[in-house]
Amino acid sequence: MRIRFNSKGGRQMMAGVTLIEALVAMGVFGITFFSLYGGMSMGISIIRDARENLRATQVMVEKMETIRLYSWDQITNTTFIPSTFSESYYPEGLSADSQSTYNGLVYSGTLRITGGPSGVAYGGDMRRVTVGVSWTSNGRSHNRTMSTYVARHGLQNYIY
Repeated sequence: MRIRFNSKGGRQMMAGVTLIEALVAMGVFGITFFSLYGGMSMGISIIRDARENLRATQVMVEKMETIRLYSWDQITNTTFIPSTFSESYYPEGLSADSQSTYNGLVYSGTLRITGGPSGVAYGGDMRRVTVGVSWTSNGRSHNRTMSTYVARHGLQNYIY
């Protein structure tokens, strides 16, 4: 807005906003609006990815905890522990009963039990357990793995 003053210091007249000023104001508003929109979209995307990663970690830890509770004979039996599994992810507010109407994420997993470390005397008394989880979200595939060792005379023999 332009304000013109006369030589005596009083206001003479007020003029309207020029076209250039209006365009600059609209440009600033547009950049601000799209920046805020982009920031909120990115924040929501980051939260969704964090939830999916957390659920993948929960699935892997659950499988590792069940391995911890098995006896040595059960761990070394190749038919006792299934090598593949599938877990679902239910967002907040949905239950397992509504799975038929919701196309949520499905985590596909593998559980491999291989021999212990080679070249050491105790290698035959250990097994390496690797749990892998994969899922697809927004057209991108994700993979996570977790590994640990289990010993013949480990925790399970002290508990049971």
